[in-house]
Amino acid sequence: MVKTTVEYRGDLGCMAHHGPSGATIQTDAPVDNHGKGACFSPTDLMAASLGTCIATVIGILAQRRGWDLKGMRLEVEKVMSTTAPRRIASLPVVIWMPVLLEPAERTAVEKTAITCPVHKSLHPDIEVPIVFHWPNLAGTS
Repeated sequence: MVKTTVEYRGDLGCMAHHGPSGATIQTDAPVDNHGKGACFSPTDLMAASLGTCIATVIGILAQRRGWDLKGMRLEVEKVMSTTAPRRIASLPVVIWMPVLLEPAERTAVEKTAITCPVHKSLHPDIEVPIVFHWPNLAGTS
């Protein structure tokens, strides 16, 4: 079990402390929700969690199979609902892979992405389309 302690700092800002490492993350409310947008918002962190979780589990698969995926890049767009209640409506993900893998290996990577713990923890109403860009044989994507 991992414990995170959150301290409200006032003015819609928080500081989260990661128990095991002592690392901290600041949050602020976004500009469109009464904040300054000075750093990640709580919902921004959800998008970042999804992207880093997908990258991590793909990285674990790559280590097991001996693939070098250094340089893999992910982009997660957070789309908020336009109707009440305010919530994340979708988290589209785009992944640029640095190497071309065989079709079966690509299938394994794509399956791994949709089964990461954060993806599996999201409410089913949140749409999470994932698009992979694989390099072609000429080395471009």
